[in-house]
Amino acid sequence: MRGFTLVEILVVLALAALLAATALPAYRGQTQRVARLDAVESLTRIQMAQERYRAANGWYANQLASLGVSGRSPQGLYAIAIVPLGAEAYVARAEALGAQAGDQECGTLTLEVSQGFARNGPSARCWNR
Repeated sequence: MRGFTLVEILVVLALAALLAATALPAYRGQTQRVARLDAVESLTRIQMAQERYRAANGWYANQLASLGVSGRSPQGLYAIAIVPLGAEAYVARAEALGAQAGDQECGTLTLEVSQGFARNGPSARCWNR
């Protein structure tokens, strides 16, 4: 007789399940890390638009509409908002949406700008640096 025994098939299935259990969390972490680039791109665009607006008007814009920027990131994974902190400062926030909201470490990325100097948050790791 030729073929596989039940024990051999169960051993192969157990090994496949073990490999999948170790690879899946690493895969999810990598996809979340790559998706953060969507937020980084949006916040960088806001910063550039704000600097153009400041050069033309002498102060930073209070609304995304004044900058011609959407309230969603290009891939739609983050909601974008500006919190004005006066004429010379603002905080731009990217809040994760949908599946990306499961990103515990970097669910909200921030860019705080004061008098032309920027600070990224919550950490450089969230900005893939």
